[in-house]
Amino acid sequence: MLISLLREDPLAFFLIALGLIFALVLHELAHGFAALLFGDDTARRAGRLSPNPLAHLDPLGTLLLLTVGFGWAKPVPINPYRFRNYRAGLFVVSVAGIVVNLALAAAGALLLKALVALDPLAVYTAFRGAKSGVGTLALALYFFVSINIVLAVFNLLPIPPLDGSKILQSLLPLRFHRIFWQLERYGWITFLLILTVLRQPIQAVIGWSQQAFLALFF
Repeated sequence: MLISLLREDPLAFFLIALGLIFALVLHELAHGFAALLFGDDTARRAGRLSPNPLAHLDPLGTLLLLTVGFGWAKPVPINPYRFRNYRAGLFVVSVAGIVVNLALAAAGALLLKALVALDPLAVYTAFRGAKSGVGTLALALYFFVSINIVLAVFNLLPIPPLDGSKILQSLLPLRFHRIFWQLERYGWITFLLILTVLRQPIQAVIGWSQQAFLALFF
């Protein structure tokens, strides 16, 4: 896992940690600004439209992302009943963070591809323990892409309180929405299941998604 790089290559770990913070913060900011666009200023009033990482990072979620392979940030507070268009707002706000992570992953993959073209040997040897400027940057970009795919796929899971459940909710008849909102109260059970029973299936899906995404560029 990423945490093992702290001993093997501290510079690469530092760059990856910066990329991780950047990805988590932009994910949550995307939710907040999308909500504001649809008329809900709850996130702004709560101080969650700030670029300050401390406003967004969840200690447990960040630690798990570094050690287990998936995690989360503090959810941006929203009030969907304040949206000018409830159903459209719920969909756009919920998908906004995922879209941002996919865009960041694509940008990282393009930069990584450019480094491969620039110095393929340095990139190749970096993944086998050799250290160089280009190689370290390539390693950091690889993990940056992977982290953003993790965040996108993990949040797509249709399990309350993850974004995927709200995306599904926005597509269902209104009579089902109250059930989803009530299930969010038991989010701790969801994360307990994710860390135990669902851990291996989720890791398998994320791993396949990462390979499929990188295959588009390499």
